[in-house]
Amino acid sequence: MSNTCKTEDSIGEGATAGDNEDEECPICKDTFKNRKQLKCKHEFCEECLEQSKKHMGPVCPVCKDVFGVIEGIQPDGTMSSYKSDLSLPGFEDCGTIVIDYYLPSGEQTERHPNPGQRYDGTSRTAYLPDNKEGKEVLHLLQKAFNQKLIFTVGTSTTTGIENQVTWNDIHHKTSRTGGPQSFGYPDPDYLRRVRDELKAKGIE
Repeated sequence: MSNTCKTEDSIGEGATAGDNEDEECPICKDTFKNRKQLKCKHEFCEECLEQSKKHMGPVCPVCKDVFGVIEGIQPDGTMSSYKSDLSLPGFEDCGTIVIDYYLPSGEQTERHPNPGQRYDGTSRTAYLPDNKEGKEVLHLLQKAFNQKLIFTVGTSTTTGIENQVTWNDIHHKTSRTGGPQSFGYPDPDYLRRVRDELKAKGIE
């Protein structure tokens, strides 16, 4: 005689691909409550996923796939670009896209590390080759800037000073020359690397 009744001890044991009711949420390690499946196919309790989103943003806790729009804490500012006829080392067959960022000083909001305190702004200039891939990266950087992901407010890694507008893990070439050690060109892998950094934040 077959016994289809499941005891509490049997939950989660012997599950097959088609026996999903026995699986557990990878966050709380308990039986699913209001199961939600992401596009990457990983599944979570609805409440567990909401808590994860508050801490990590819309990123799968298992595989880090982005399933929504990530918005950073970059303060208000402007991003503009123009073209120069000068070429960059390694890209002698085209001109240069010059990007100017300007983020004025201001007061930190509740989303920043020290709400109510002042932060020091910054002006930065960056360079891309004026070719097809450079134009594509410019478009992605503009998208990232609009989602407040290019800069953040924190401690400067170069000076150690707190309450500064700093880069936020999307690397830029801030010098035309000098190679990677001087944040310049030539650097044949830079455009691929920056695309990977942008993709990690859901920008592609």
